[in-house]
Amino acid sequence: MLFSLSVIFLLGSAFAAVFSKLKMPRLLGMIILGIIVGPYALNILDEKIILISEDLRKIALIIILARAGLSLDIKELKKAGRPAVLLCFLPACFEILAMTIIAPKLMNINYNEAAVMGAVVAAVSPAVIVPKMLSIMQEGYGAKRQIPQMIMAGASVDDIFVIVIFTVLTGLLKSGNLEASTFMAIPTSIISGIVAGGVAGLLLCLLFTRIHMRDSTKIVIFLAVSFLFVTVENKIGTGVFGFSGLLAVMTCGVEINMRKKETAVRLSIKFSKLWVGAELILFVLVGATVDMRYAYSYGLAAVLAVLGALLVRMLGVYISLLKTGFSPKEKLFCIFSYIPKATVQAAIGGIPLSMGLSCGNAVLSVAVISILITAPIGAFIIDLTYKRLLEK
Repeated sequence: MLFSLSVIFLLGSAFAAVFSKLKMPRLLGMIILGIIVGPYALNILDEKIILISEDLRKIALIIILARAGLSLDIKELKKAGRPAVLLCFLPACFEILAMTIIAPKLMNINYNEAAVMGAVVAAVSPAVIVPKMLSIMQEGYGAKRQIPQMIMAGASVDDIFVIVIFTVLTGLLKSGNLEASTFMAIPTSIISGIVAGGVAGLLLCLLFTRIHMRDSTKIVIFLAVSFLFVTVENKIGTGVFGFSGLLAVMTCGVEINMRKKETAVRLSIKFSKLWVGAELILFVLVGATVDMRYAYSYGLAAVLAVLGALLVRMLGVYISLLKTGFSPKEKLFCIFSYIPKATVQAAIGGIPLSMGLSCGNAVLSVAVISILITAPIGAFIIDLTYKRLLEK
């Protein structure tokens, strides 16, 4: 496993640097390295690290969402109002509906299977979007209307919404029965995650105030609490009552930002340093989950389905921003920002296949292709356009 970590850190850094020099997204280099050294190509990575890759990717997500929460000023976010709420679910609904209509015509699957496919590809990637938005915030772009903050928050809740919908649809496809009560997991996941994160943030503020400790110790405590949140989420599973551990992590950071601003700034800087290594682990292991055989098996049909659904998603983002006072350039930037997909697709793309569903190979193929197309293109477009489309 130590050799595998050396490969991830050394070659991951090298590939990221090369792609950066070529004016391409760093994460594309990391994903490509993961494909090359992963179990479906050269098979260099230790089997043990593949087995725990989901947990390692989750740790990386915790780090970036903690940093996002610590950098997010909720008072400023409230100024965005209605569009911040709509971006949490409307674009995803548009994409799921589009895939449900498009995929049966291209890939020889039925509408129920296409809906599951739509739920897999509909989630955007906080691992791609959040670091980009944090960087843009630090440079001062889009600050007047809190655009990066709005996108960052919307992308995080979007994932929760989509994963619950995916769970409902796969259960329907497996059993043939749809229970309306299952949809209650969507609001309960969001509400319980926010409440738990807020309470934890308040308690951490009290602890940091009463007991003097180094910032490094505070980071360790924050991470320990975050790991507990994710453990609780896994224990609860899916049902009428849901819980979002990742949303709780982000909310905990927001609460600290509201109550102890200076502490939040210092902790955010610490987390940004942790992200240097976590980023390599996350995207190389995302690449390692990609089996190119499935991507080739459906080829052009899967590419057309992904692009068609993505265009409809863009329409959903645009509708979410109507009557907001945003300029056309700002709306265009928001549309571009909702392109990247990676982590959720890597995490759930293979579940229909493991469940024995007949659409399993098709769903996994589309998940793989959505990562390969949208993650690098979305990241590249964000980097290319934010200075032109947002006010500094």
